[in-house]
Amino acid sequence: MASVLSFRPSCFSRNLGCMSGFKGRIMCSLGGEDSTVVYRDKVSVNGAVVVKGNEKMGFEIGGQNGNLRSVVGEKKKGRELSPVELEVLWDDGYGSASMKDYLDISREMIKSDGGPPRWFCPVECGVPLDDSPLLLFLPGMDGVGLGLIMHHKPLGKVFEVRCLHIPVYDRTPFKGLVEFVEKTVRDEHALSPNKPIYIVGDSFGGSLALALAARCPTIDLVLILANPATSVNRSQLKPFFPILESLPDELHGTVPYLLSFIMGEPVKMAMTNVDKKLPSGPAFQQLAENLTSLLPRLSVISEIIPKDTLLWKLKLLKSAADYTNSRLHAVKAEVLVLASGKDNMLPSVDEAKRLSNLLKNCESRTFKDNGHTLLLEDGINLLTVIKATNKYRRSRRLDFVTDFVPPSLQEYKVDFDNLTGLMQYCTSPVLFSTLEDGKIVRGLAGVPNEGPVLLVGYHMLAGIELSGLVEGFLREKKILVRGLAHPQLFAQSSSGDLSFLDYTRVFGATPVTAKNFYKLLSTKSHILLYPGGAREALHRKGEEYKLFWPERQEFVRMAAKFGATIVPFGVVGEDDIVELVLDQDDLMKIPVVNDFIRESTSRMARVRDNTEGEVSNEDLVLPGVIPKLPGRFYYLFGKPIETRGKQELLNDKESAKKLYAQIKSEIESRIAYLLKKREKDPYRSFTDRTIYRLLSNDTRDIPTFSPSDD
Repeated sequence: MASVLSFRPSCFSRNLGCMSGFKGRIMCSLGGEDSTVVYRDKVSVNGAVVVKGNEKMGFEIGGQNGNLRSVVGEKKKGRELSPVELEVLWDDGYGSASMKDYLDISREMIKSDGGPPRWFCPVECGVPLDDSPLLLFLPGMDGVGLGLIMHHKPLGKVFEVRCLHIPVYDRTPFKGLVEFVEKTVRDEHALSPNKPIYIVGDSFGGSLALALAARCPTIDLVLILANPATSVNRSQLKPFFPILESLPDELHGTVPYLLSFIMGEPVKMAMTNVDKKLPSGPAFQQLAENLTSLLPRLSVISEIIPKDTLLWKLKLLKSAADYTNSRLHAVKAEVLVLASGKDNMLPSVDEAKRLSNLLKNCESRTFKDNGHTLLLEDGINLLTVIKATNKYRRSRRLDFVTDFVPPSLQEYKVDFDNLTGLMQYCTSPVLFSTLEDGKIVRGLAGVPNEGPVLLVGYHMLAGIELSGLVEGFLREKKILVRGLAHPQLFAQSSSGDLSFLDYTRVFGATPVTAKNFYKLLSTKSHILLYPGGAREALHRKGEEYKLFWPERQEFVRMAAKFGATIVPFGVVGEDDIVELVLDQDDLMKIPVVNDFIRESTSRMARVRDNTEGEVSNEDLVLPGVIPKLPGRFYYLFGKPIETRGKQELLNDKESAKKLYAQIKSEIESRIAYLLKKREKDPYRSFTDRTIYRLLSNDTRDIPTFSPSDD
């Protein structure tokens, strides 16, 4: 049975003619059998493609461009169009494939056809959004091109994905591979000169990607490098390379099992489709079954990398590292390095630091529990990483509004179950809203579903209220709140794990600028705005629940221009979570510490100038706090204020100023209401909530005070 691949027709435009209306994918076998055009309405069942109304095509793959010839067939009616946009909490399909699928499909793909390297488009990538950029995947030592198999579905929604396949017995030298990829990149750049081209390089592919970037300094490239093999000369396994080269043929069968433990984390590979919410017993059983089914398949590695090929690939790795390292000075591309903390093959963490220092536009992220085969292991969704590091864009400049990809259901589960789940559990957020008749109810029924809606409120210490608010809107209304955040939070981060700040970008955080505010209003978004900004969020001792607002009515007239609904809200609970013991004033009295603060804050971006009073103090200095036995967070959204049709807010500054003062007063009254009412909450204490959880099946909606009680 020949392996089934699909090709994006635009790569072969010279042979297919100007088929601008062609929206299908050409599925081909590497063995040279008939191919099938699969249109946009194809269905995938258990990995097999079911085609309706297809056409058969005779074809030939020839030359290093992978050209198709002898194209004939019938037209098909009713082709599916590209999706216009993704919904919030869309199903990204991450984890539907695993290492087991990689090995099974690889066995079919590696059957020799005597052909050269070529590109293929995985059918399961589906149809991307309109105007999606191109993503080229460059494989590691295996050369199969299936290293993104776990990520095909999510990436396929927002990228045109093509993967490089290097046949087992191909002996194209490194420079030849660079030239092959370079030709594709230059052709695609000529077709779409204003779009970035993404290059994902895995291990050896990382060296190939950097070499390509050095040869194409004027093309807009975004490189995503997973454990790049530019460090192979410092590999922990370098002393063993001569042993592998001299290994007798009869012992080569043991190499797959050795490589599987050196190159990756077997448990991480087997965990990809294990339900994380299962109790420990069933989860362990599922993991054991995955491991049991995975081990017999490891023999495929000896077919992917037979002895002669292994010797060739070792030489290729060395020549690739030498070629690329000598040209790093010419790399102008945007680069993100992903490094595994448990890489037993390469010193990837150190290499990430080295590349970050050498390259002009490079940052890195570390995955401390993963092995060398990072992209085939559990715990990393590549699309999430790209979004979290602000790397996804459709043009030369990143647009935080039009380039934003909404969070998927899987990202929602990871963030609010794993990352902020403990905070949610400890604070048990309670959200109230106000209906049109002034009645206060539990839940968000009083907040309009249709935008634009501007949520204006109080910023608790270090913004600890954010996760509860964003999660509440997603869970109850399936609405994503786009928070306007300080620009410093989007400054390039050079290393470390994916952080909480990274995930705020995944969930819609946007730099607070007039342009971004305008665009969010024009797209009818739900926008979260804190006029008090950094000064309010990093307040001093004794300033809890005090608003620090500028004199100018910054947002009122902009909201009125778009007829936005303004919803003032208050939130309390920070004094039930932590005690502030060292604020900025205290820290500035400590020698050495004050010098460090002055130096670090002098380089930070500013939103306001010094003419705006106390609120212009935007020094981002985290205070010293002592945690308390957690209390509870309470949110109250006030009665919506309509600005639609109120022309006076645009023309009369006094009217705008009056509404501005009204909103501020509403927030202060909401805070005062919550501070008073929380005293009547029988489950304000963490201890009481813990007892309730032990005795009740409903562990999420823990009771609270009744808003109707006086």
